[in-house]
Amino acid sequence: MSQTDLKDHWNKAYKLKDIEELGWYEASAKPSLDLINKCNLDKNASILNVGSGATILVDELIAMGFDNVIATDISENALDKLKTRLNDKTGQTRFIVDDLTNPVKLNHLEPVDLWHDRAVLHFFNKKEDQDAYFDLLKKLVKQKGYVIIATFNLNGALKCSGLPVHRYDENMLKEKLGSDFMLIEQFDFTFTMPSGDTREYIYTLFNRK
Repeated sequence: MSQTDLKDHWNKAYKLKDIEELGWYEASAKPSLDLINKCNLDKNASILNVGSGATILVDELIAMGFDNVIATDISENALDKLKTRLNDKTGQTRFIVDDLTNPVKLNHLEPVDLWHDRAVLHFFNKKEDQDAYFDLLKKLVKQKGYVIIATFNLNGALKCSGLPVHRYDENMLKEKLGSDFMLIEQFDFTFTMPSGDTREYIYTLFNRK
């Protein structure tokens, strides 16, 4: 699937269904928040949420007092829905429509304190797309900064939203990130979809040395 087709795929996904009906919708981002709390970030820390979609995590970060949240997604429809829900709280958030595997705007972003990804990385099946993703991550995360990646684990589904996925364990992620990043914590997590079906994830927290 070309990047244009991928953009169309996600725009249609967010146009055709309410946010709460999407398979990856979570009413609370507690697993992510538990890891974010372990980072002990200042409230003005820059938090980049990649593949943000319309995630409730942004609302929860704002409620916790974080005022430098950056939401990026390939789908403008997704970010429009997030903006609409945030309403008058959008002042604490920047919105960037961009492609993680062929970034334009993100290449000019100042370094961030935290890179957060839930359910994006596993959609990149080609090595060149994976390499582009991790190259961007390494470019944007500050020294002493943090990385949270939550992706389908090796027991996870083979597809999501009709697309094939690439599954990971902590050693595969450690290899992709390289020796500059230290694994702080990892855990498996069973996510229950709005439909009642389940998906198996691995959550990881890394610190840049």
